[in-house]
Amino acid sequence: MAKAYLVGSGIAALAAAAFLIRDGGFAGPDIQLFEQKRQTGGSLDAGGTADTGFTMRGGRMFEAEYRCTYDLLSGIPTLDDPSISVTQEILAGREECAWDDIARLVDGDGKIIDTRSMGFSERDRLDLVRCLATPEGHLDGKRITDCFGEHFFTTNFWFLWCTTFAFQPWHSAIEFRRYLRRFVHLFPEFASLSGFHRTRYNQYDSIVLPLTAWLRERGVVFHTGCQVTDLPLAPGHRSTTVETICLYRGGREEKIPVSPEDLVLVTNGSMTDASSLGSHTSAPPPHPRRSDAWLLWHRLARGREDFGDPAAFDKHIKESRWESFTVTAKDPAFLDALEKFSGRETGRGGLMTFTDSNWLLTIVANRQPVYRDQPEGVSVWWGYGLFPGRAGNHTPKPMTMCSGREILEEVLHHLPFDEQVVDRVLATSTVVPCVMPYITSQFLVRRRDDRPHVVPEGSVNLAFIGQFAEVPDDVVFTVEYSVRTAWTAVARLLGLDKHPPAVYKGHHDPRVLAAALETMHRR
Repeated sequence: MAKAYLVGSGIAALAAAAFLIRDGGFAGPDIQLFEQKRQTGGSLDAGGTADTGFTMRGGRMFEAEYRCTYDLLSGIPTLDDPSISVTQEILAGREECAWDDIARLVDGDGKIIDTRSMGFSERDRLDLVRCLATPEGHLDGKRITDCFGEHFFTTNFWFLWCTTFAFQPWHSAIEFRRYLRRFVHLFPEFASLSGFHRTRYNQYDSIVLPLTAWLRERGVVFHTGCQVTDLPLAPGHRSTTVETICLYRGGREEKIPVSPEDLVLVTNGSMTDASSLGSHTSAPPPHPRRSDAWLLWHRLARGREDFGDPAAFDKHIKESRWESFTVTAKDPAFLDALEKFSGRETGRGGLMTFTDSNWLLTIVANRQPVYRDQPEGVSVWWGYGLFPGRAGNHTPKPMTMCSGREILEEVLHHLPFDEQVVDRVLATSTVVPCVMPYITSQFLVRRRDDRPHVVPEGSVNLAFIGQFAEVPDDVVFTVEYSVRTAWTAVARLLGLDKHPPAVYKGHHDPRVLAAALETMHRR
């Protein structure tokens, strides 16, 4: 009987395991996942306590055209109610508590910016249309700044766009164009964020735990604290066949023989590798010089052009780094003041970006509780800064060198709260910061061959899954992308008739384009 070996346990690997059972006819015990860390879930993590401070490195948004994700999660029961699927829970949550943001951008005077206008000049509009129409092959190696003038990066649109999706001006024009085309149908609702969906809790509690429980119930084997170091291939260049899995576990090296009938699915690279947590009183420690999660891809790609180029993504930390922070509060003062200022109750306000912030800070207070085990009377909110290497407006040092309290002081500096509220918030909050050196590495300038195809040409039993495998048309930095790579890998390696649904292409719909153009021309 064929076996399946999955390197990594992020959403791509978890999804692949589910597709192997659902569509591929695999028995759970014939599927093994190898995870270097002690916790599964990859980048969709969350932890901490109400006393020490909750933590989560990031939060993902969803939308109606996440066809692969919703298909997968429609068969996974929630932990709160097994009669309801994770997909049903997400869609019901939007009905009950949809975002309707009216305080998306806040200026340096603490005043809400009118986002009905995108702030475009005529040149900005022409550049945007030109970028949409440019063939992807003509954007190889180009940055967003190569396609737009300086004014574009001062518009309301850019502030909305870059802080929703975490783009920087120096990022890849290829990825920016893909995002424009992939999400053009959301343009009319972009400022209010009303077209986006969210999970009931953080993604670890709402997606990873239910999916992992479903897999464990079927006997899937999880090996944590286990690092895969190499995947020796059979000799010859006409086909690609993994023969052995070399791994390191418990201080010992192990080798697992692999037959051509077995499958090996590799999550190559990691956008949250080498993340470092600080505390309320201390800044995160510097990241290590060498990143373990990228070593396997480097080893596999040596001498193999069809396996991509990991150096395009893991060698430019200053261009891929930003910092997030999670705030645990034992007093409702902050959320009460934020509701009053934003005009929306907690959970409906969406993202709030401070456009004059040197760190380009954005905060979000989602529907409570954010954690399944969050105690009554405790609230959690989250934020991030896209320019953590700069000195703050209030705190005269880089965000990366700040404690959690200092970051909170910087946030409060940008909000027009009275002194009594500020004192209460500072006295009753615990902030845990997190620096992520590679968080937007998948957005870095690249060429078309820098990411390997999900199933390289001639591969017998090897596939790449996750954020650094190539899927034409779809967009990285989304759960949907990881799930799509997993489904693609399983379907192609097993020669299945059932393949992932096509990527939604709203830019081919005249009505979608008309609505987007109308939004672009608002003054």
